[in-house]
Amino acid sequence: MTSPVSALSGTGVAGSATIHANLTASGLYAHALRRGEGRLSADGAFMAVTGQHTGRSVQDKFVVDDPAVHDAIWWGKINQPMAPANFGKFTTQLRDWLGQRTELFTQDLYAGADPAHRIRVRLVTTNAWHALFARNMFIRPAREELADFTPDYVILHAPELEANPAEIGCRTSTCIALSFAARTICIAGTSYAGEIKKSIFTVMNWILPDRGVLPMHCSANVGKAGDTALFFGLSGTGKTTLSSDPERALVGDDEHGWSESGVFNFEGGCYAKVIKLSKDAEPQIWDASHRFGAVLENVIGDDHGHLDLDDNRLTENTRSCYPIEFIPNTVGDGLAGKPKTVVMLTADAFGVLPPIAKLTPAQAMYHFLSGYTARVAGTEKGLGKEPQATFSTCFGAPFLPRHPEVYGRMLAERIAKDGAQVWLVNTGWTGGAYGTGKRMSIQHTRALLRAALDGSLAKVEFVRDPFFGLMMPKAVPGIPDSVLNPRETWADKDAYDRQAKHLVSLFEKNFETFAGAVGDDVKQAAIRAAA
Repeated sequence: MTSPVSALSGTGVAGSATIHANLTASGLYAHALRRGEGRLSADGAFMAVTGQHTGRSVQDKFVVDDPAVHDAIWWGKINQPMAPANFGKFTTQLRDWLGQRTELFTQDLYAGADPAHRIRVRLVTTNAWHALFARNMFIRPAREELADFTPDYVILHAPELEANPAEIGCRTSTCIALSFAARTICIAGTSYAGEIKKSIFTVMNWILPDRGVLPMHCSANVGKAGDTALFFGLSGTGKTTLSSDPERALVGDDEHGWSESGVFNFEGGCYAKVIKLSKDAEPQIWDASHRFGAVLENVIGDDHGHLDLDDNRLTENTRSCYPIEFIPNTVGDGLAGKPKTVVMLTADAFGVLPPIAKLTPAQAMYHFLSGYTARVAGTEKGLGKEPQATFSTCFGAPFLPRHPEVYGRMLAERIAKDGAQVWLVNTGWTGGAYGTGKRMSIQHTRALLRAALDGSLAKVEFVRDPFFGLMMPKAVPGIPDSVLNPRETWADKDAYDRQAKHLVSLFEKNFETFAGAVGDDVKQAAIRAAA
């Protein structure tokens, strides 16, 4: 379809390699199997094992410290600086190494369903299955649009190449480096495909605020009445699961923009965590993961390819990547109206937050900037077996190149302008902390969400939580009253009080990091210990 010269145009890669450009799923399957990159499940999904890296290598991510962007970058542990000269060496190394391969795979794709705000991405990779992953995750241009495709950003993907820390100033042999000035992303030393996806999300988080568009780490769906809902949350909070609702059309499961026109998906696929995936509780994701075209990362199967989704011997972060059309009820063009409902999801490992609470606009901005959840083992390299309570501002700190206040102010403006109702939903533990209590019932969570989405929940009587200042529904049809008040689910009420006070202290400490950048209304809404 595309000549080798044009397939590598704009990438800086040159050589005599055979170029497999813009192959469809069938062609990529054939090459991946020929090359021994993985195997098939009994249902036809492609199964890949990523080796040492089964999650994102956060400490190995760098942003090039170009003078043109220096003042706007949120420098620190998230965005570690790389000198432009070192990035030049790194890109030269990757280009030379890729040019020496006998075959390469390229994909030309879009990020952003809204044509006014999309970018064109060209991926160059050594593996057919990584090309298939990208083809699933991003938006596939129409065939006629590929003839004159010119990339805005290029991804040079060399998972087998080991970076040289002494030469380019990285930390290990794994390096993910992004230059906004060169519009180039270099990935070396890791086969975890999520690095491809999240590098482009970081790009969208950089370019869209200047266009007046809020980039968001959230899922989105639309009800039959045309009402749009957003679901913010980190990995393991249920963002993908809860937005895949048979009663509502899925816009997307992870990354969106909120513009003057409404909401649009950045992607053309889904990347669902599938450890302990239940066919009964999550039938849409289950079906999408058990068919030809899906890519399964680090999922265990027997000799016949029958999957064991409970097996975590490789990682807790098992993943399924599939085109969004594998979900039966989706918004085909990835565009939706302005949100009526905003849901902020958290997986509270302490088991002290209510399953749902109504937030004021000031509380909404506070919880957005706080981004509290419990990290689930495996989503990032270096985490232990136990979940860890953490705060990830804007529910997506690892992907924010700008200061969090930029996104916080934009969210507050959008909520005020479009009149969205905001809810905080705990999908974590109840009846005790992790290890003692149990995970919140997904049936209860879905029932509460449906009541929030149809507007009926906002009409019930609410009671104020004494520790966190949250307004909890006192009674909801079909939900036991004790479930709504977390303290009532604990056998030891004193133990609950101690845990709640401890979490309050963590919120207080975290608030210090952004207290100076918010207004008095948000400061008054902040969670703090009783005087």
